[in-house]
Amino acid sequence: MWATEVLKFLWFLCNAYLSTWTCIFRKEISQLQKKEVEMKKQAARGSKAEQKAKKRQVEEEVSQLSAKLKEKQAKELSALGYSSGIGNEKSNMDNLVKAIAGVSVSSQPENTKVSKAKQRRDKRAQQEAEREQRIQAEQNDNISDRTVENEKLERKLKPLGLTVCEIKPDGHCLYRAVENQLAHLFGGKSPYTFQQLREMAAAYMRKHTSDFLPFCLSENLIEGDSDESIAQKFENYCKEVESTAIWGGQLELGALTHCLKKHIMIFSGSFPDVEMGKEYKSADGIGSSGSSIMLSYHMHAFGLGEHYNSVVPIPI
Repeated sequence: MWATEVLKFLWFLCNAYLSTWTCIFRKEISQLQKKEVEMKKQAARGSKAEQKAKKRQVEEEVSQLSAKLKEKQAKELSALGYSSGIGNEKSNMDNLVKAIAGVSVSSQPENTKVSKAKQRRDKRAQQEAEREQRIQAEQNDNISDRTVENEKLERKLKPLGLTVCEIKPDGHCLYRAVENQLAHLFGGKSPYTFQQLREMAAAYMRKHTSDFLPFCLSENLIEGDSDESIAQKFENYCKEVESTAIWGGQLELGALTHCLKKHIMIFSGSFPDVEMGKEYKSADGIGSSGSSIMLSYHMHAFGLGEHYNSVVPIPI
């Protein structure tokens, strides 16, 4: 009994220890993102040719910094016996237990009941580990995936007289991008903040559950391995949409297009463009003084995953 209690305590301590490292890593990533934004601002000076050259140089430099940061973080976790391979969760925790206890632990409680909240945290941690693994595989050549994506997007937007307006990468980017677009449409000030847009999207999804629940299930946005009902899982997801920094996507844009009664156009350098809310599209088309909300979707933004920006007319 005593040994079992000690083991449980060590497992609790390991989870707290790993959470601390996760916070440190996220802070380092956030600092790198802020540095990239600042570097891009510095590069947006001079002639168009100079700006283009500086932009490519910044992207290559940030790509290298990102790769170095990931390598550093991987080494720090490796020193604790933690690896990012999928399916290694039990082995990772065993190694952390040994590192903290300083003894060899031969077994762990097999029938310990895991709380639903912990199951959700573990699943998100696994998804984050998989995402980090994809990020580490990013090309480190002279021309990165991000550079190719941005050049394709620029070639698409320039003939339309449009350009990308950078949005802060903090988990709220989709909502901040929509807020930025509304500010352009309403003379400089958006009628809604990004937080209010989150709440509007969640409220609309709740009211039209049958339109959104099948997509949540098919995209694994809600867990399927707990005792909660499907309705409760969907409600939990809506709560996350309105009260956390969980990323937004096409589901939330689908809700916003009806909440705002606005046509939404999403440009991309990696995928075909997407239109939503065509019934709200003005007769004079995209880019007019009408009602279209224009966003850009970036698969390789910041070398740290997906991102949304606002698309605005090129300054004269």
